[in-house]
Amino acid sequence: MLLASEFHEVRLTTLFILVAQFENGDEDARKAIYELYLAQTSQINNWDLVDGSAHQIIGDWLVERSRRPLYRLARSRNLSERRVAIIATYDFIKRDDLDEAYALADVLMSDKHDLIHKAVGWMLREAGKRDRARLEDWLKPRCQKMPRTILRYSIEKFSPTRRQAYLKGTI
Repeated sequence: MLLASEFHEVRLTTLFILVAQFENGDEDARKAIYELYLAQTSQINNWDLVDGSAHQIIGDWLVERSRRPLYRLARSRNLSERRVAIIATYDFIKRDDLDEAYALADVLMSDKHDLIHKAVGWMLREAGKRDRARLEDWLKPRCQKMPRTILRYSIEKFSPTRRQAYLKGTI
């Protein structure tokens, strides 16, 4: 299996192929790719591997299904699985379905790893592009206790004045 390759570029290319096959596959093929992806998360072990595939495969598969697998991934000891959980929500966000992004952000808020903070902040920023008021409602009670990286990424598109208010905790 090419996902087991020692070469990062081979794994990345394999994931690009799987994304294309998923997008063009029938229900059985899509399910098989989804299951293969979850079985191989130990090989999807770099931020770019996750970011280039998780929302197109995991997120898309779960659009009309239970999102429970995302919460299992979010609580995993495996860094890449935690990142898969939050990045998968990007597919939902693009469809104006923001609930999981916020719920998983709460789950992952206490994560110690900066790569998770960046991913959570990115998904929050994307959710905020869809509904700015909802992002601000979510941020206000959390902004002083959340990791700075999450906060900085999530408010990146705010005006300089508004960003400073959040960063200084004067909101």
